Amino acid sequence: MTLSRQTTRSGQTTKHKLTLKKTVLLRSVLYYFTYMKRILFFSALFMAFINTSILAQDPNRFADEVKKFENTANNYPSQNRIVFTGSSSVRLWVDFKSYFPEHNVINTGFGGSEASDLIHYKDLLISQFNPKQVFIYEGDNDINSGKSGLEILADMNTLITSLLEEGIESVVIIAPKPSVARWELKEKYEVVNASLKAMADLSPKIQYADVWTPMLNPDGNVKTDIFIEDNLHMNKKGYDIWIKVIGPLLIKP
Repeated sequence: MTLSRQTTRSGQTTKHKLTLKKTVLLRSVLYYFTYMKRILFFSALFMAFINTSILAQDPNRFADEVKKFENTANNYPSQNRIVFTGSSSVRLWVDFKSYFPEHNVINTGFGGSEASDLIHYKDLLISQFNPKQVFIYEGDNDINSGKSGLEILADMNTLITSLLEEGIESVVIIAPKPSVARWELKEKYEVVNASLKAMADLSPKIQYADVWTPMLNPDGNVKTDIFIEDNLHMNKKGYDIWIKVIGPLLIKP
């Protein structure tokens, strides 16, 4: 009986050791693959930074346009400033202030810009105003110029990280919108928007304004009556859709 019990215990001990070895091995393998995924991800992100710098157009093409914003911070009350910036969908918002009568809003949009351009002019178009909140509309022209979703995400991450480090309390990413003129790029827009939403979900200080969805018809196609003649930029109907999404995200005045 004693020998039988010892044999049983010995067998159980051996099985336990084998199970433990398998567990350690499995964990090691999982850790290895997790580690490798991280390396591949950061390698891809690093390559995106390199590719973005290569693909980025010369930001100096906007030098004359943005010059009008130099030393304009004192033109606005200092409390609770909200900066709206980015490409022409912001710049062409001509009746901009009428949509936000109770808020201290500043429009520094510059037409045709990409995220890399906004990084270059960040101090002039955003930081000088010491805003409490920033709404960013970029990605539309980036997609159209051929940048990948990862490249756009890398630029947006650089920009938003810099703003948060400055102490800005809230950054809102306005989704690159659908349009008739660029509808053939729909799938690329959807990938970029999914990536930007995922970025926003990582921090309570970043929000994502989904203007893409309400600009579509129930059948999934883009609405055609919300654009001016070029079928790219919005008319009042388009901005009315935007404000329904953006309004609830504004800080209190």
